[in-house]
Amino acid sequence: MPTRYSFEVCAENTGALPTKAGYRMLVDHGLDTLRTADSIFVTGWPDRDRQPSTQLTRALCEAHRRGARIVGICSGTFTLAAIGLLDGREATTHWRMAEELRERYPQVRVRPHALYVNHGDVATSAGTGAAIDLALELVRCDFGAAYAADIARHMVLPPHREGGQRQYTRNPPRRPTPQPDTLTPALSWIEDNLHRPIAVEEIAARCAVSPRTLARLFDRHLGTTPGKWLLRRRIHHACALLERTDATVAAVGAATGFPDPSNFRRRFADEVGTNPSDYRRTFAQPAGH
Repeated sequence: MPTRYSFEVCAENTGALPTKAGYRMLVDHGLDTLRTADSIFVTGWPDRDRQPSTQLTRALCEAHRRGARIVGICSGTFTLAAIGLLDGREATTHWRMAEELRERYPQVRVRPHALYVNHGDVATSAGTGAAIDLALELVRCDFGAAYAADIARHMVLPPHREGGQRQYTRNPPRRPTPQPDTLTPALSWIEDNLHRPIAVEEIAARCAVSPRTLARLFDRHLGTTPGKWLLRRRIHHACALLERTDATVAAVGAATGFPDPSNFRRRFADEVGTNPSDYRRTFAQPAGH
């Protein structure tokens, strides 16, 4: 798998820096590193009562103005909110801090249940697992679905989780319902059968629940409907085929459950924002990769 990113850690103060995890982290690079970075991740802001320094605020805002992507991970969202990058925009953070974020920064439109929110130039995520989901989404935006899928497989991760999928919280359901594991076999089966028609009733039968209960499970644990989840999985698989094969657009559509080429092109454009042919020209991988 080719390496397409370089990675550096920087801080306002360099040297051996303490962490809340009980170890010291050796940081060699200062804020000058942000002058050339394409993506900048603020991976946490544990002292949320403290405002970012003038130096950090200037460095992040200047990087954003020149086109760098600024990402707030978990409590790092508070940093982006404090310097004004989230004014009037949707954002998320760990569910335990969502209400605090809303109270401190009323100009931010907080989405407390979202795993991540990606605006392109600015993105935010919930906790550690959601940060990985967001990172894979950014890889997908940069280099396509197939490369992101390779990374996910290397990390032994499940299929792509949409940003609107719900965070897990401590709030119990009002009455007993099937656990998320109820969905796991069905989701795996769907992945293996994207080439053929799949009815909601068929998914429900595989989960041993009614279609209505299936809809509630998808809403609670995936933040979407079964139909929308299935559509996105078909489109993501189509993206990978467009990147990795020379099959015709019609053949890719048929292989991902769209026997009508016109319907495939329309659905693809609605989800991806471009047509299949233009997507292939942008992300197709050279032979041998």
